[in-house]
Amino acid sequence: MCDTMVRVESGRVLFAKNSDRDPNEAQLLEWHPSRTHARGSSVRCTYLEVAQVEQTHAVLLSRPFWMWGAEMGTNEHGLTIGNEAVFTREPYAKTGLTGMDLLRLTLERAADREQAVAVLTDLLETHGQGGGCGLEDADFTYHNSFLIADPHGAVVLETAGQHWVVEEVTAGARSISNGLTIEPFAGRHTNRLRTKVSACGPRRALTESACAVAEGPADLAATLRSHGGHGSAGPPDYSPVNGAMAAPCMHAGGLLAGSQTTGSWISELTPGGNRHWATATAAPCTALFKPVRVDTPLDLGPEPTDRFDDATLWWRHERLHRTALRDPATLLPRFAAERDAVEAGWFADPGDPEDAFAEAGELTARWLADVEAAAGPDTRPGYVQRYWRKRNHRAGLPLTASVPDGTRAQA
Repeated sequence: MCDTMVRVESGRVLFAKNSDRDPNEAQLLEWHPSRTHARGSSVRCTYLEVAQVEQTHAVLLSRPFWMWGAEMGTNEHGLTIGNEAVFTREPYAKTGLTGMDLLRLTLERAADREQAVAVLTDLLETHGQGGGCGLEDADFTYHNSFLIADPHGAVVLETAGQHWVVEEVTAGARSISNGLTIEPFAGRHTNRLRTKVSACGPRRALTESACAVAEGPADLAATLRSHGGHGSAGPPDYSPVNGAMAAPCMHAGGLLAGSQTTGSWISELTPGGNRHWATATAAPCTALFKPVRVDTPLDLGPEPTDRFDDATLWWRHERLHRTALRDPATLLPRFAAERDAVEAGWFADPGDPEDAFAEAGELTARWLADVEAAAGPDTRPGYVQRYWRKRNHRAGLPLTASVPDGTRAQA
C-alpha cells in the first residue's frame, strides 16, 4: 500500500510519496547514468524481457531489493513518478510488467509528463501488467496507478489490466492511494472489497487536504510522517484487521493484512532546477529526509536484502525504528525535535548529499543508543507484538529491548 501526492503551483511542483510494502523488504537508492544501447538489444525487467531503446536517461530510483523496477524515482529532466497498487475487477495476469517496471522504464525513456504518458501506456498495451509483487506472498498482485510530475505540472494515470485513463493536474493538490479515483473509470473497474481493506479512503483524504496547504518540503515530510489523528508525534492507531494501515506513515501488525512504510521521497520541481530528498530507510517517523541528486551517486554500502546486515543503511535504521515503535509515545519525542531541526537546514539548503548521509548516520546511532537505554515494556497490542517478533526472527534482527521486570532480552 502507498500514498503519493502532488501540489501544482505557478513555477513549482511539490511531490511526495511513502512506499508501503512488506516489513522486511529492504529498499535502496540506486543511480543509473544515461546510456546508449545497441540497436536491437533488450532489457530484462522483473519477469519480462522487452526491447531496449537506443538512449536512456540518467535516473535515481528507490527500489525494493528483489525487483528490477522501482517504487519511486526521478530522472535528469526532473520527471518524477510514484506508483500505487490498485485493486480492480479486471483479470490479474500471472506475468507481465509490474507497476514498478513500468515506472522505471518510463523514467528511463521519457523527458516530461506528456512523453511519460505515451511511453507508459504503450508499454502497458504492448506487454500488459502482471506477476507477483509481494515478498512474503509471492502471488500477491495488483494493478497500478501513477502520479507523474515534471517542473511544469502533473498527471494521474490509472489502470485496470490494459485499460487506462489520465487526468491532468493543472493547479492545487492531488493525491492517489490504493483505489481508483477517476470517474467513470473507477466505477466500472474498482474491486470494492479489496479497496476497502486497503484503507485508502482515510489516507487519501488526509494527504490531499494536507497537501492543499503545504508550503514546502517540511510540510510534505510532516504529512508523510502522519499517524492519522495522532499526527506525527503520537502513536499509530492499530486495527486487528490491517494494522496501522489507515495513516500515511504506515506500520504493519494486522492479522489479515500488514504493510509497512519502507521508503519515502520528496521533490521540489521548478523550471530552474530540481531538488530531491529521500530517507533510503523505512518509517519516516523515525528517519531523516536527506538530500539526493541524480548526478551525485553515493556509496551507501552493500545492497540490502530481507536479512539483517549492519553494513547496510536500511537495516541499521531498522534497529532504531523497531525499538522506538515499541513505545512511540515515549520514545519518538526523544529525537523528533532534533530530526526536524536538522531536516529544516537540508530543506533550506540541501548541501552535499554525502555529508548529509554521514551526519544522518551519526544521529541515527546516537538516537538508537538513547532509545535503547530508555525503552520500557512494549505498549503495542499483543497481536502487533507477535507480528513483529515473527518478522524480527525471520530477518535475524538483534533487537535489544527492556521487558517488564527490568531485565534485558532479545526481542
